[in-house]
Amino acid sequence: MSQPIRAIIAEDEPILALTLQRMLNKLWQELEICHLAENGVQAVQLALETQPDILFLDIKMPGKTGLDVAQELAEEWPEQHAFPLIVYVTAYDEYAVQAFEHSASDYVLKPVSEERLQKTIQRLQARLQSKTTNNAGDELERVLGQLRNLLPARQNAGLTTPALPANIAASSAETGSNTGSADKLHVIRAAVGNNVRMIAIEDVLYFEATDKYINVVTREHSSLIRSSLRELLPQLDSSLFWQIHRSTVVNIRQVSLAQRDEAGKVTLKLRDSDDKLSVSRVYAHLFRQM
Repeated sequence: MSQPIRAIIAEDEPILALTLQRMLNKLWQELEICHLAENGVQAVQLALETQPDILFLDIKMPGKTGLDVAQELAEEWPEQHAFPLIVYVTAYDEYAVQAFEHSASDYVLKPVSEERLQKTIQRLQARLQSKTTNNAGDELERVLGQLRNLLPARQNAGLTTPALPANIAASSAETGSNTGSADKLHVIRAAVGNNVRMIAIEDVLYFEATDKYINVVTREHSSLIRSSLRELLPQLDSSLFWQIHRSTVVNIRQVSLAQRDEAGKVTLKLRDSDDKLSVSRVYAHLFRQM
């Protein structure tokens, strides 16, 4: 007897989650919905624990978006197991739909119709059949390619990147006015006890997200600012600051060497620093030989 095909639905609106579950039960009776995740954080936890065949991810969820979930799973998924097929469920506008089509991701628009869902089911069934004959790692590589298209499109379109709060801008950033890039950071102001440390942006080795804070690391010291990478990234010069992990952004001018081990994992060595930074699967392509 063949193994059942298992899926997780991640949707923060219970009525929509149950509606999608009901429609899937009707249209694809062999599919087993093993969990309903209420948010992105729970979706990551359940997916890593149960390793389903398919994930239906709502794009806009509290804690982590659907793209955040896909990115974290792509970084953390054990290599010995086949990566799940991903279907994004979105209510976004035409620009977002074009981004999904460009990346060849499968998606369904809210409100979900049975006709559209049936087409998605047919594609999933064909891809599941293909997975039984192809390398199990092919799906992970496909998803990594999708994420490399979707994550920049999300940032450029402002689909999930909130505007920087005024209090954060006032407390952590000082922008230039005569450089032609007044919207980019030039100085970071970080509170250190009763003092304010002024950090020139070119002195930053890397930024590392830690819960509600970002650790700003230079050769001399580390400083915390109350912000998130999602708020910070639009203010950084993307030609100088490269995201290499969902929680790490590095000043590429401070990188002296990119080392790739036998498993393909990439580690960065910094100039005049003992710190070594791990590059996730999503961003490893940035360090291929030119």
